Amino acid sequence: MGIVGGPQPDCVADARAAARNEEFSMNLTISGHHLEVTPALRTYVTQKLDRISRHFDQVVDIKVLLTVEKQKEKEKRQRAECNIHVKGSDLFAESAHEDLYAAVDELVDKLDRQVSKHKTRLQDHHHDSHKRQLMS
Repeated sequence: MGIVGGPQPDCVADARAAARNEEFSMNLTISGHHLEVTPALRTYVTQKLDRISRHFDQVVDIKVLLTVEKQKEKEKRQRAECNIHVKGSDLFAESAHEDLYAAVDELVDKLDRQVSKHKTRLQDHHHDSHKRQLMS
């Protein structure tokens, strides 16, 4: 991660450029810990996260951290974590798998459920109060 206002690492700058090219209306940061974020991996994560922005248009900021754990056993050493800042809330999910691409798939599924639930909560909140006023 770069210092705020300072020079950004190439992977962060590239992810932001890719996000602008694909017309994202949010800030996207993809970084790696103990691994290099390749262009193919960056593209894969960006395409998967596009699903979330399609379901909920009030996504402000997404930060993805891809990690390779230094564990002895091979199972679940590839980790993917994501923080999503949406209007009114912050969402977090993490996933671990032996394959990083599978971990990203699982992560996006979790985030998609959270975003859908958040969106439903926002819609139901206003709908219920309107019903209560009509019944009174």
